[in-house]
Amino acid sequence: MKIAVGSDHAGFALKQMLVEDIKSLGHDVEDFGSYTPAAVDFPIIAQKVGTAVLTNQTERGIMFCGTGIGAAIACNKIPGIRAAVCHDIYSAHQCVEHDNVQILCLGGQVIGHTVAFELIRQFLDARFSESPEFRRRVAMLDDMEQYPKSDGLFHSPHLESADKNMPL
Repeated sequence: MKIAVGSDHAGFALKQMLVEDIKSLGHDVEDFGSYTPAAVDFPIIAQKVGTAVLTNQTERGIMFCGTGIGAAIACNKIPGIRAAVCHDIYSAHQCVEHDNVQILCLGGQVIGHTVAFELIRQFLDARFSESPEFRRRVAMLDDMEQYPKSDGLFHSPHLESADKNMPL
């Protein structure tokens, strides 16, 4: 699998430690920066990683920043991208299996190399579930990007049909 990686200055050291580990798993890695520990604005790097995933230049992405939160927010601003901060094993694979997440975001100031490597392994080994309920929910997420209305609500066939059949 081809993987896009990127970091800001706060995630730079962790990214540098993990690039060769990702390659050791049999993946190709394309690094979108930063290339030094000098301060850089994470949205610039997140846009590059997200665009690589969105355009199928890479299959998945991994972003590193101080907490992973800023990177996830930035990546999720790109329509069609689903990014998640994961600092535990279950979330690292479940985010792909249930939510078809394409970009894993990790905090270089939160976790260390060994945990990060296992999270990456879980994320890259996971596959999106074929179960209809997960497919339907991800379709609803996609619809939320496509059908915003001036009333501030999201209208779509998936959301409206589910709303009639779901107890609240």
